Amino acid sequence: QVQLEESGGGLVQAGGSLRLSCAVPGRTYSIYGMGWFRQAPGKEREFVASIAWRGDQNSVADSVKGRFTISRDNAKDTVYLQMNSLKREDTAVYYCAATRSALMMPVPTMYTYWGQGTQVTVSS
Repeated sequence: QVQLEESGGGLVQAGGSLRLSCAVPGRTYSIYGMGWFRQAPGKEREFVASIAWRGDQNSVADSVKGRFTISRDNAKDTVYLQMNSLKREDTAVYYCAATRSALMMPVPTMYTYWGQGTQVTVSS
């Protein structure tokens, strides 16, 4: 069983920054890539960003492009989501997820393992 350990959420003022971390202890070769999703109250879970553990394959949703950056540290088995210029509409529970698929499609159903979620609240 793959376990994902998220951290880094919190309360921040609009325009501020946060960095989320997702550790995957004991990550196996079968895990192709990682994704970040978010879910606001009353809304569906939406794709934020994804990155493969090997190579330079990565993707960022248009809604956060230019503000959010996804990166990885293979030595630490950890993926990061750097969030800058945060807006109130970025308020949501952010989830880290792992996929075995090389397709890296930006939909939740492509991801097999999920973290517990971390709350990000952006105040005005």
